[in-house]
Amino acid sequence: MGEFAASDAAAALAQAEALGARVRKSTKWYVRYQVLYGCAAGLLVLLIGLVKAPYGTVIGGVLWAAVVSGLSVYAARQRVARRGFGVRHGILIGTWGLLYAAVLVPGVMFFQGVAAWWVPGAVVVALPGLIGGYLEARQ
Repeated sequence: MGEFAASDAAAALAQAEALGARVRKSTKWYVRYQVLYGCAAGLLVLLIGLVKAPYGTVIGGVLWAAVVSGLSVYAARQRVARRGFGVRHGILIGTWGLLYAAVLVPGVMFFQGVAAWWVPGAVVVALPGLIGGYLEARQ
């Protein structure tokens, strides 16, 4: 009876490990989500700051709406999310929002069309998604 229990335990452990590996593989979608989000956020900032108003804002707004809609549908179709996903995603969106406002507000007021403001600003705004994607890929 002791051997039977040990073999059952070993089989259960092997099954748990296989399931864990499958779940880890299935959560890799969030890496792609974050990288695409970061790149789109950077492009949005460049369009708003460097393309003559109102064209940059309109093009950027339409592009942003399409990207966010597409990413939302993509995320909703995923069957698995890693534990703590809600917190991580909230940090991504919150950090992005703060950085976006910190670049956009002074940029629109004082630096419209100044590449020296908007190019580094676009990189800064893209960082939450890019760093988040990198960190998610490492887990």
